[in-house]
Amino acid sequence: MGRAPFGSLRQRIWGGAAVVFSSIDFLFYFLPVFLFAFYASGTNKALVLVGSLIFYAWGEPFYVFLLLLAIAMNYWLGLKIHDAQAFGRERIWLTIGVAANLIPLGFFKYLNFLVDTVRAVIIPGAGHSHVLDVPMPLGISFFTFHAISYLVDVYRKHVPPERSFRDLAIYISMFPQLIAGPIIRYKTIAKELHNPVLTSARTAAGIRLFIIGLAQKVLIANTVAVVADGIFELPRELITAQLAWLGVISYTIQIYFDFGGYSLMAIGLGLVIGFTFPRNFYYPYAARSITDFWRRWHITLSSWFRDYVYIPLGGNRVSNRRTYVNLVTVFLLCGLWHGAAWTFIIWGMLHGVLLVLERGAFGRILPRLPATLAHVYVLLAVMVTWVFFRSTSVQGALNFLQAMAGFGSVSPDAPTLRRFLTADVLLALGAGVVAAAPVVPALKRRWKIPVERVSVPAPDYATAGLATTGFAALLILSALSLAGGAYNPFIYFRF
Repeated sequence: MGRAPFGSLRQRIWGGAAVVFSSIDFLFYFLPVFLFAFYASGTNKALVLVGSLIFYAWGEPFYVFLLLLAIAMNYWLGLKIHDAQAFGRERIWLTIGVAANLIPLGFFKYLNFLVDTVRAVIIPGAGHSHVLDVPMPLGISFFTFHAISYLVDVYRKHVPPERSFRDLAIYISMFPQLIAGPIIRYKTIAKELHNPVLTSARTAAGIRLFIIGLAQKVLIANTVAVVADGIFELPRELITAQLAWLGVISYTIQIYFDFGGYSLMAIGLGLVIGFTFPRNFYYPYAARSITDFWRRWHITLSSWFRDYVYIPLGGNRVSNRRTYVNLVTVFLLCGLWHGAAWTFIIWGMLHGVLLVLERGAFGRILPRLPATLAHVYVLLAVMVTWVFFRSTSVQGALNFLQAMAGFGSVSPDAPTLRRFLTADVLLALGAGVVAAAPVVPALKRRWKIPVERVSVPAPDYATAGLATTGFAALLILSALSLAGGAYNPFIYFRF
């Protein structure tokens, strides 16, 4: 009998495909079985932990041990930090804890990049080293940041250490946020970890949010992903200026509804099992500055870096020069968090530089610009930087930007826009543009409806029936798309 190919053997050892929310396996197998068991048990919290470990093991059977080790280690470290406060040694244990969490992240995510970078300096043109040719553990960036925030908050005495191993395990491994966030602080859900808030109204709201997020991911992001991936993967000589702009516009919509939709699904699932997760996106493409963009984009990540990196570095309480260094440092780390590649580093650095510029003279000019012009500046800046985020190499990004500027050398065999702009793509692009704009808040302001203060009116069965029909239609369309084998990538899958 011949030997199995290394790739096949490795796949069997290290795991299969993860059960992402936008999949038939999750929607029609895992989720119904989990919810039935959860509610049949009287909403026993232990079922959340068991379900989360099964969810993780489905995609990463080997790395479950790493997740369990992280839980046990941080449970013990939280208690040690608390106990050491009586002797003034808590900083020592915090340092040990942060290092212990970052070492696995660095090993799995950055070892190859570090070795390749050193090799490229010593041996110009050296290829990939394959020092660590194993899959990166699912969600390692997310559960590492959860653990670090817990230890730091215990150190700062913002929260007491969690005495229940089960509850800390639920916090770190809870499947709605395990592989793609949002990044949730322990102090945000500490009370609900002990006493989940389960009501029919919250469950209904959670279901609605989940369906909206699923539709955003499947019907919008997946559809335009075909265009974005198709254009970004074209050879340089086949990318016209029109195609380049269509590609980056499609990717701009794709990444927002891919990750924003997934975040909404996570928030909805959290409500269904009794937990309130923070909002992760708030119309980021409506921002009028990059500073404002980062108050709206991946809010839980940017606030994590603010509270646990930027402020400890001195924040804006130091000299202007030091503040600028702090900003660039934070966004350099933000880029590295997203991926071990120079394209991510450049993406983060560019955002850091833009934030520095907005702290200076440009920041004083920006508020005086017409709102439309400021908005266009943000969209252009974000789309240009997305090119680096999406490209697989720095040279590829530069080639793509050259094509956007109309300076590319284009072959007569270049495809036309018609090849990509099918009816479903046009519909998804239109829906994406409308949904990315703050239409709902604008209507609320126009009609002067302070929704959060309005008492619940008597049931309007016609309206309720229409809304239920709409949500059911979105769910059915999304499920049909997935069942039909539609393109279903997930950008944040391995972050």
